[in-house]
Amino acid sequence: MSQTLTLRRPDDMHLHLRDGAMLEGVLPETARHFARAIVMPNLVPPVVTAAEAAAYRDRILAALPEGQTFEPLMTLYLTEATAPSDVAAAAASGLVRAVKLYPAGATTNSQSGVRDFDKVRGVLETMAGIGLPLCVHGEVTDPAVDIFDREAVFIDRVLDPIRRATPGLKVVMEHITTKEGVAYARSGGADLGATITTHHLIINRNHILVGGIRPHYYCLPVAKREVHRLALREAATSGEVRFFLGTDSAPHADPLKENACGCAGCFTATNTMPILAHVFEEDGALDRLEAFTSLNGAAFYGLKPNPGHLTLAKTAEAARWPAKIDTGAGPVTVFDPGFPVRWHVRD
Repeated sequence: MSQTLTLRRPDDMHLHLRDGAMLEGVLPETARHFARAIVMPNLVPPVVTAAEAAAYRDRILAALPEGQTFEPLMTLYLTEATAPSDVAAAAASGLVRAVKLYPAGATTNSQSGVRDFDKVRGVLETMAGIGLPLCVHGEVTDPAVDIFDREAVFIDRVLDPIRRATPGLKVVMEHITTKEGVAYARSGGADLGATITTHHLIINRNHILVGGIRPHYYCLPVAKREVHRLALREAATSGEVRFFLGTDSAPHADPLKENACGCAGCFTATNTMPILAHVFEEDGALDRLEAFTSLNGAAFYGLKPNPGHLTLAKTAEAARWPAKIDTGAGPVTVFDPGFPVRWHVRD
């Protein structure tokens, strides 16, 4: 007999959908299981105004296949030229749910991000006043700092000073990857949350490098040592309200991943929920999966839990999903956890 688990329909609180043919190809993979998602604004050019966010939302909804329901929760890309009044107006419209801070050069399409954090203090103070969350890609870009240390250094040099200088600012530490990130998230109050990805619960840096370079495991922030992966597993399965799912599912066409300077990102939209059920069962925490995927993130963003439900079933047969998603922008490889997963999303 199969074992079943029914959850509130989940939310993905950190998602890349891209645009154009790629958007059309990957959106159905998210909308099949997730009711809502915080959509990242790092397009080319980036989404920096409410009008651009509205136009992007329209393109997302236009790409949604008939019969699927999905609500994109829009964000703005923070630049040094962003005006506090523009952010306040975008939030007041109800369209924009957060602002994303990319340190310039930290990750994909982050060239327009922030170099001088003093230049965005006015925006951050306005956001604190209106309760609009700041989503943070937490890595320094100082070339003197080792790539495996950039998250921990960012917390000390940038994030903690920002939060101390801006009381009341709601902050989401996106895709934390270290035990230091877990500890810092726990040190804050109700105005500090942290997303954890599917792939960072599965892989450490050995998976990327041992036995050959595996480009489809390369992501930013890069996976760290095993001690950090275990800290993330403990945090995700703890049930604590400050931790919630943000897949950071990030599609790139295979030719852009499999070359001499491959793009960063793991595409996990297709199989996140079965993989998470495997992880939470393995850690004796299936009763906390709903909090991580469906309740905690909604509560942080001031949203009601989704009214619909999703049922997972465990059977003797391993789950199967396509190795690649074919899109008009090229094939996208689906994340491979490297072990059999016996949980399935029931149609």
